[in-house]
Amino acid sequence: MSNVTPVVVVVLGAELAPAAAFGLAGERVAGAVGRLPIAARVLLPALFVLPYIVVATYAHSFRWEWFALYAVLPIVIAWLLKQASEADPEQCGNWRDALILLTLGLAVDLRWFDSAWPQGQEALGKLLLVDAGLYGFVAIRGLSGTGFDFHLRWSDWKTGLRELVFFAPVVLGMGLALGFIHPHANLPSVGGAALRWVGIFFFVAVPEELFFRAWVQNLLERRVGRRSALVIASALFGLSHFNKRSAHFNWRYVLLAMIAGIFYGRAWREGRRVPASTITHTFVDWIWSWWF
Repeated sequence: MSNVTPVVVVVLGAELAPAAAFGLAGERVAGAVGRLPIAARVLLPALFVLPYIVVATYAHSFRWEWFALYAVLPIVIAWLLKQASEADPEQCGNWRDALILLTLGLAVDLRWFDSAWPQGQEALGKLLLVDAGLYGFVAIRGLSGTGFDFHLRWSDWKTGLRELVFFAPVVLGMGLALGFIHPHANLPSVGGAALRWVGIFFFVAVPEELFFRAWVQNLLERRVGRRSALVIASALFGLSHFNKRSAHFNWRYVLLAMIAGIFYGRAWREGRRVPASTITHTFVDWIWSWWF
């Protein structure tokens, strides 16, 4: 994220707070929301529009259509997932789940809403969607088995690093053979390396692992089984990279991301822990940024 100002820092903290609350005390947060009247539960996420109001007002770029989108979309997500929880109490997956995941995924991947934000601050819009999704799937849908719990355990590190060791030779060999990666020295300082790792962990790996593993793979497992869910979720993860580093369909990136998704998915499903797959994902992107 560029163009960081004190206002952006405050808004970023406000957007990270709901995700932190769900990651550290998800059951308690969901319980508190569940004690509210139904109308309040559905309307409450309209508050997620506040970051847009603050940033857009400060940047003199406020537009009512974006205000309406960010006020209404979280409510629609909550309303649909409330219906899904009633229609599908066994949590086998409902068309409403699929519709919301498709909308959130395409909005981020195709950058539908990026123009609402000042240049360099588009990540704030993506975090807003993460918060809306978390509220809907955790507090309203009560989706089980996501593993979105950031009380890190030794087993998370063990699993995450094991999958990294398994994956590294595969991606290096294929990447070099395909001419997709080209080794070069880009070693940062120790402090810079640590900050980059933390940035990738929270702003890249966590949102992607939450979406593709905790939500997509988790729901698919209930429909098609563990093996097929792993393959489908990995294929979707790969396809979400079709426009990365290229103006056209980047099939090399898609292929390597699909393979990466297999190892991330394996890390998640072993203990159904988002931190485990996030660790693998973070190290892959972190090492990639050094040498390739």
